[in-house]
Amino acid sequence: MNRAITFFFKGLEGLLVLLLAAMVVMVFGNVVLRYLFDTGIDVSEELSRYFFVWLTFIGAVVVGRQNAHLGVETLVSRLGDRGRKICMVLSDLFVIGCCAVFFWGTWQQAEINATNYAPITEISMLWVYGVGFFASTGLGLMAALRILRVLTGRISGQELRAFAGDYSDDEANDLRGHLE
Repeated sequence: MNRAITFFFKGLEGLLVLLLAAMVVMVFGNVVLRYLFDTGIDVSEELSRYFFVWLTFIGAVVVGRQNAHLGVETLVSRLGDRGRKICMVLSDLFVIGCCAVFFWGTWQQAEINATNYAPITEISMLWVYGVGFFASTGLGLMAALRILRVLTGRISGQELRAFAGDYSDDEANDLRGHLE
């Protein structure tokens, strides 16, 4: 199971690389075409915008797995293990709540987006904004699994220290490498 999850996230990282590379090629190609020939490719403008949306939301899930989202560790770093676990559970509950609202909003907009089409590529806008389903589900599941690990006592001291912003020892640095 761990291998499948690692493979899945490596695949997401590869997808992020492809999306970024495609954006660079499309935007740079358009700049060159506009500079040299006073023209451009309209599809590349539209697709690069959509790729940026996908890149952002898929990247949020990848970074969420690595516990690398922005955090304020000022209070948490002063707490002991029990306080850190409580803060971890509370923050993950907050994340799950935000993911639920985000999923619900994406669900509410899905019918509208499914019947709206992009002006140039004429793809359904659900393909663009539907990535909210993926991001909210991915981040929510990771937060729920971490809560489960805390409640069952399977959270490591390394991960607890990393949650408090303490990456000073080699074990915590190994944790970051392991999560990748």
